[in-house]
Amino acid sequence: MLPPAIPIFPLPNVVLFPNVFLPLHIFEARYREMIGEALRGDRIIGMVLLRPGWESNYDGRPPVYPIGCAGVITNAERLAEGRFNIVLQGLEKFRILDEDDRRAFRIARVDGLPENNGTDTRDAMRSARRRLESLLVPHPDGGGVEPKLPPSMADEDLVNALAQYLEFEPVEKQALLERDGLLARCHSLIELLEMKVIVSRHKWGGEGLH
Repeated sequence: MLPPAIPIFPLPNVVLFPNVFLPLHIFEARYREMIGEALRGDRIIGMVLLRPGWESNYDGRPPVYPIGCAGVITNAERLAEGRFNIVLQGLEKFRILDEDDRRAFRIARVDGLPENNGTDTRDAMRSARRRLESLLVPHPDGGGVEPKLPPSMADEDLVNALAQYLEFEPVEKQALLERDGLLARCHSLIELLEMKVIVSRHKWGGEGLH
């Protein structure tokens, strides 16, 4: 369960997912202060994505998407000039209710958004995982080859890691994060991958016409 208020770290190109690890280099003064304070406390910060147009007001408090993911700092290395290298592990999604603007860094009052990944979706999740694996590790002969994705990896860890690490646009990752539950996120992940396969085939076919 998340605390009612957490510091938030807005970035233009990073989306964190539950139980996924994220390395970060912290160099801005306000966020060095934030990390120092978090390390003296519960080590929790929230990652949020900046909305388009953030460039004109980056040093202020530009708008962010209302759904983010909190993480706990599992490793921290203090560097010269007060900088940090940290590793964040995703904990839980949250919705921003409002912000406290009395500090140099941003603090948000949040509602935690625990995801329901119950047993009632197990069969549907098994089928969706097979489809996901077939898109990521296609079998040239169509035969039943062992998937190269680790079968022992939990569905939640696999889907969330792919959502975070695959090369999607930040807004696409944000949309994946906002999906309600693991099965819905997996289906959206499949749709994104299928769309990218279609686009790449179209580009390949177009090049052959010239």
